[in-house]
Amino acid sequence: MPESKNLTLPDFLLPDLYKNHLVIVNEPSVHNKVEEKMVDSDPKQPEFLGKNQKKISILVSDKEAVFVNDPALQFLTTILTACKLNLGDVAIVNLNNHALSYPAIKDWLTPNYMILFDIEASMIQMPFKLPLYQVQRYDQCSILFAPPLHTMMGDSREAKLEKSKLWLSLKNMFNL
Repeated sequence: MPESKNLTLPDFLLPDLYKNHLVIVNEPSVHNKVEEKMVDSDPKQPEFLGKNQKKISILVSDKEAVFVNDPALQFLTTILTACKLNLGDVAIVNLNNHALSYPAIKDWLTPNYMILFDIEASMIQMPFKLPLYQVQRYDQCSILFAPPLHTMMGDSREAKLEKSKLWLSLKNMFNL
């Protein structure tokens, strides 16, 4: 019979794994952590797609979707993979559904990096305007403004040009 190995999961992971089925019996330390986890989630706070593990905020403006439409999500996933990242590393927020200022985003998501697709600096009350594809460091955050995602999707010459501009900026932003 093979030797069994005990795997110990960190306490903070258990509420996520069993959020709908966790029963706590006489273990106040775990109970307190579950209560803390529940208190931390503010029902008024807008939701985001991803887990924001590497503090990378991707802001979009999409009238048709909760976060982004499926083709745009597939495109973003491809971009993230090229940058050695995944959806767990980022927080995707659709500002069309939630009008947020830059200070509110900083307080809520604490981004180290912010990529804005089809978002004007004035929409999030930035104190300055940046040209598209220029990576700028501000308030301990690298910021990149880009055109709408749909302009980069497809195989047209224009889409390929926009993708290459984005890629060069992302390489600069993430030191790839």
